[in-house]
Amino acid sequence: MTEKTIKALVPGAKTAGQEIASTDKSVRRTCSWNALKGFDYRWLDVSYEIKESDAAAETSYKERVADKSGGGAVPGVGDTAYSVVNLTSEDKQDTREGVVVVRASNAVIVITYNGSDFETKKSPSADVINKGAISAAKDAVAALEKTQQS
Repeated sequence: MTEKTIKALVPGAKTAGQEIASTDKSVRRTCSWNALKGFDYRWLDVSYEIKESDAAAETSYKERVADKSGGGAVPGVGDTAYSVVNLTSEDKQDTREGVVVVRASNAVIVITYNGSDFETKKSPSADVINKGAISAAKDAVAALEKTQQS
């Protein structure tokens, strides 16, 4: 992920991110960024899962998308991509979360981006969260393609 993307989506976060432990790092890698700037909280999670073939990645992608509803296709991101945004409320605090699932060749990339404002108890708009999650997905696919070219 580029520093520009991290700074735009998670203001105040360390751009290096925090790697989340995986049982098999040769197959799955996940990194997370979160920060509270003033009363605005943002969290971004990027997960790469490498499958043995494009077909296996397509199967995994379809399984992940099957349990999501209310979203739609994201053209121009990877081989195929799907985005959905949901709003939750707990103790009168709204949080909006966007998830983008992408298949790029034999990789499945899952982006989770969410936010809350702890002062107003509101969340960012669905448009802000969706555009942020899609921006992160584009960045994640570009990073994967760059790695494959090296």
